[in-house]
Amino acid sequence: MKKVILILTLVGFVFAGDLTTPIPRKIDINNELALAGKELFFDKALSYDKSLSCASCHNPKYGWADNRAKSIGVKNQIDDINTPTVLNSIFNFRQFWNGRVDTLQKQLDDTFHNPIEMAMSRSLIEKRINYTSKYKKLFNKEYIEYKDVLDAISEFVKSLITPDSKFDKFLRDEVKLSKKERDGYKLFKKIGCITCHNGINMGGNSFQKIGTIYKFEDCVGDKFSITKKEIDRCVFKVPTLRNIALTAPYFHNGSSKTLKDAIIKMAHFNLGFPLDKEEVENIEAFLKTLTGEILYRDEDE
Repeated sequence: MKKVILILTLVGFVFAGDLTTPIPRKIDINNELALAGKELFFDKALSYDKSLSCASCHNPKYGWADNRAKSIGVKNQIDDINTPTVLNSIFNFRQFWNGRVDTLQKQLDDTFHNPIEMAMSRSLIEKRINYTSKYKKLFNKEYIEYKDVLDAISEFVKSLITPDSKFDKFLRDEVKLSKKERDGYKLFKKIGCITCHNGINMGGNSFQKIGTIYKFEDCVGDKFSITKKEIDRCVFKVPTLRNIALTAPYFHNGSSKTLKDAIIKMAHFNLGFPLDKEEVENIEAFLKTLTGEILYRDEDE
């Protein structure tokens, strides 16, 4: 166990300086398509019983995630996994916890057809969207196809980036971190957190196992559920740490209600040692610097 921890620590020291980059302040977006996608994102007509929209589980009030451990789908069915944020999801190398698709369009297609989530068919979506003149005006088309819906919502989700966090400004030498935040960042690198949570999204760019030191019992929805390979048990796409302070509860099963608890659990299951109270608070202070400027605001907020 000590050898594993030492390796993680050394890797963290060697690569930490080059593994983090700021969220860009702007990305290329088709504004007209994203506007149509925004309307669709909040439209409950896209669920079979018209009870929920994309925003029901990716709620702007909760960091565009869900504040429930497990989301509720059509007919009040409870999903088996926690809903991750869509903020900055354009920077993820795969989508879903088990990474089963590689584009936002495929993620949407999967969600629409999921019998627990939206339970929709291609033909029913086209029928409902073409029933109203609003979307025909937004798309400037007489008939809107299913692919148009996927492309529009994906373009809107693509626009949901969160630049200018305190950490981004720190990386650009525009601000300094407080002592507590700085100590937390140093510890984050020293103990090896950065070996998995790195890159522009501080995660979202690799698959990793939860429970490398101590077994994590609840691995519902892991990569094994797709591949059926033993090596993929308890393997998930590493979640982004961007805006992590906004998106409780944590983990694929929503088992941690607070950020402190999530930090303690990760140290136990994946590093194999406890952190003291000050260390937990310092890492939490650093993680809070990853909250960026959410460019989109819901009109009701």
